Amino acid sequence: MKVCLVLPSAYGMRGEVRSTLNLASDLAERHEVEVVSVRRQKEKPFFPVSPAVRMRSLIDSRPGVRHVLPHGQVRTEVALWRMLRSLKSDVLITTRPNISVQAAKYAPKDLLKVAREWGRPAVPAPVLRFYPRLDAVVTATESAQEEWRLLLGQEMVVHAVPDALPGGPWPRSRMDNRIVAAGGRWVPVKAYDRLIRAFATVADKRPDWRLRLYGGGPEERRLRALVRELDLHNHVYFMGTTSDLTGEFAKASIVATTTRTETLGMTVLEALGCGVPVVGFEGAKGPAEYIVTGYNGVLVPEGEAELEMYAAALLALIDDDRRRRSLAAGALETAARHAAAEVGERWEHLIGELRDQR
Repeated sequence: MKVCLVLPSAYGMRGEVRSTLNLASDLAERHEVEVVSVRRQKEKPFFPVSPAVRMRSLIDSRPGVRHVLPHGQVRTEVALWRMLRSLKSDVLITTRPNISVQAAKYAPKDLLKVAREWGRPAVPAPVLRFYPRLDAVVTATESAQEEWRLLLGQEMVVHAVPDALPGGPWPRSRMDNRIVAAGGRWVPVKAYDRLIRAFATVADKRPDWRLRLYGGGPEERRLRALVRELDLHNHVYFMGTTSDLTGEFAKASIVATTTRTETLGMTVLEALGCGVPVVGFEGAKGPAEYIVTGYNGVLVPEGEAELEMYAAALLALIDDDRRRRSLAAGALETAARHAAAEVGERWEHLIGELRDQR
């Protein structure tokens, strides 16, 4: 079976990129797999991908590359249209609504077309018009599945298949380092300022513990200023970006997330895969999809005094080594359900069902 997965960019540092490349790498063990990156900004993908996966880009934006056609959105749409019209695959999996709409319009009719969704479309009108031409919509979580069902009505059946963690074995935390870790893009929706403010209380009561922040983004200057303002320069460390976030999480004893409305939870899954309990907020869709208080982590209510409660949750785990290790066992059990091999099998089963329905 020939499978093609299309990303806006396979070279960025985003959770959906990580998940898609993990899935592609697993499927490539049994099928002919190609990942098409609409844009290419770097020499190599940020995240690892199996050498068995064929990588192709439509627009090469690397510095120094000569561009024959003019820049702009029109050029991108033309390149995508040409690729879709000439695609010779059995299955096409698209990863953004704008790409999925183009696939519905231009991909060959005999091609099995699946839209992989993580969030709701900003402009639903084209989705409502063209998605019925697709064979399926697949979400990463059950809450997203319900949202898409409400959006699409009876026009389509929406399936849920979880994100894939990298192929094992995963690094395992020894749970003895006095480190709280967090990772991802430093953007407002991630609300790292809430984490830093909560950790100020932790640092005051347990000064031997450290907070390590992995990633990068436009919020870096503001977050560094907040660390200086709270005098946390000896307690909070900006570690930069890494393609091996699981390896870094394995050095921690707690992983923290303070995202507000994030729907994707790849960093949460990667923490669980290392056997590290996660502390998050109840209202955040990503963490709440995977974290069960008392089983693999702690969810803190949002609202009044939320930072005080979050700091208290961190301190409770810091002071209870036995509880941390118990939650770590639950974390590993949760992560096992997201192993690339298991997720790949679920995709293969779904694709088989969709082909039979045709």
